[in-house]
Amino acid sequence: MVAYSFKAQFAEPIVTLKKRQTVRGNRARHARPGEPIQLYTGMRTKYCRKLLDRDPICVDVRPLRLILDTDIITSLWIDGAYLNAEEMEAFAVADGFGAGLSDGWALRRMGQFWRREHQWNNFSGVVIRWEPTVG
Repeated sequence: MVAYSFKAQFAEPIVTLKKRQTVRGNRARHARPGEPIQLYTGMRTKYCRKLLDRDPICVDVRPLRLILDTDIITSLWIDGAYLNAEEMEAFAVADGFGAGLSDGWALRRMGQFWRREHQWNNFSGVVIRWEPTVG
């Protein structure tokens, strides 16, 4: 089973099921479709907290590439397919930058987050999506 840690700002969107995806850098082992995943905030600290009682199931893992210009995401590809402006905004909302609603600013907030947290202009990794466990 794979575990992912999230910044505190993403805890509520994950708990309320508004955020069901994460963007991660390439590594040796990510979750695989059909596999349960564990979602935490504050991992490796005394404030560690599991966000969902029932582990969600990974449903999709796809390669992703994004390009920033200052703190604006100018290009986004998922599995080699280029997303247009509307699709990029929807992606940013799904990634927890729009409180579940598209207000036209989610993509900018996502770009600002990436610039602040990662300081890079060109990122390649994966997007991992999950669905809650029912029952």
